[in-house]
Amino acid sequence: MFSRQIVAALFFAVFSQFCVAHDPGLSSADFVLKAQGVDAKITFSLQDIEAFVPMDSDLDAEVTPAEQEAVKPDIAKWVLNGIQASINGQLVTPDGLGSVSFDDKNNAFIEFHYAQAVAQQLKFQADFLSKLPDNHKQFVTIKDESCHGLGEKMLSQADNAIDFNLTGGATEAKGLAVSESKSTTFTEFLLLGIEHILTGYDHLLFLLSLLIVTRSFWPAFKIITYFTIAHSITLALAGLNVIDIPGSIVEPLIAATIIYVALENIVRDGKPKGRQWLTFFFGLIHGFGFAAVLREMGISSYETGILVPLFSFNLGVELGQIAVTVMVLPVIWWLHKQAKIEAKLTFSCSVLIALAGSYWLLERTLLS
Repeated sequence: MFSRQIVAALFFAVFSQFCVAHDPGLSSADFVLKAQGVDAKITFSLQDIEAFVPMDSDLDAEVTPAEQEAVKPDIAKWVLNGIQASINGQLVTPDGLGSVSFDDKNNAFIEFHYAQAVAQQLKFQADFLSKLPDNHKQFVTIKDESCHGLGEKMLSQADNAIDFNLTGGATEAKGLAVSESKSTTFTEFLLLGIEHILTGYDHLLFLLSLLIVTRSFWPAFKIITYFTIAHSITLALAGLNVIDIPGSIVEPLIAATIIYVALENIVRDGKPKGRQWLTFFFGLIHGFGFAAVLREMGISSYETGILVPLFSFNLGVELGQIAVTVMVLPVIWWLHKQAKIEAKLTFSCSVLIALAGSYWLLERTLLS
C-alpha cells in the first residue's frame, strides 16, 4: 500500500493534466510601416483559435478545405474585434476585414492594412490575449518599408500592448531602446523555453522514462548530456534551415519515442544497455519539436533572425529540464533503494508512460 502511494504521488502532477501535451500558446504579429500606411500580419496556430471559431461544422473530427474557407471571415472578425490600434494618437481601424490564409502546418495568417501612415507613434493592444490561456504569448515585430527592424516585444495577458514612438530617428518601446531589444528578446524566449518544458508533459515523460531505470549519478548524467547535445545539433540544423520537418510528422514521432523507451524498460526488465545513444537519436526528434514551435510560426528577431529566439528558447528548455531532473532523480534513486518498491517501480511507471504515449500517438494521428 505504501509503495503504491509513493508511486502515485510521483506521477500525479504529470497525469493530472494527461490530455494536454505541450502547447506553447505562441502567436506572432508583424507590422510594416509604409508611406501609404501600415501593413499588419497576425499568425495563429489553428488550435489556439478554433475554440472561438469552430471549423468542424459537421463534427466528423476532420476539417476540410471547404470548412476552412467558410470560416475565414469569422477568424478575421474575431482577431480584429480583439485588437486596438492607434496611429499618431488616434484610434484607427483597418481597411475592411483583410485576408485570411492557411498553411500546411496548421497556421492561420490574418493580414490587413491601416491607411494612416505613422509619423510619430504606433500603439498596438492585443485584447484577445485575455480570451486565450494564461500562458499564451504573442511576439510582435515592427519594421520599416525596407524591412529594417524598428522594435520587438513579447506580449502577454499582463502586458498586452506595445507603444512605439518614432522621433528623430530614435525608436523606443515603453522606455526600452532598440539597442536593448536583443537582450530583451533573449530573456523573453529563454523564459518561454522554461515554461514550455515545464508544461511539456510528453517531453517530461520521455525524460522520466529514460531516467526511471537509473540508480546512480553517472548513468543519469550521460543520458542528460546526450539529450542536451542532440538538442544543440537540432538547433543548428533548424537555425541554418538545413532540415525542416513539419510538426505533423515530428509530434507523432515524439509520442512514438515515449512508447518505445517505456516498452524497452519493460522488455529488458529495467536494465537497457547503450541508453545514451538511444537518448541522442530520440533527442534529435524532440529537439525538432522544440524548434518547430518558433519556425512554423514564422517568429524571428529583427536583428538576428531566427537564431536568437531558437537558441534562447532551447536554452530555456535545457534549464527547465535540468531543474526537473534535479528534483526528480533523488526521489527515483531513493525509491530504488526501497526493496518493496524497487521490484515494481520501473515496470509500473513504464506501463503508465507507455499508455500516455499511446494516447498522444492516437491523438496526433487518427484524431488530428
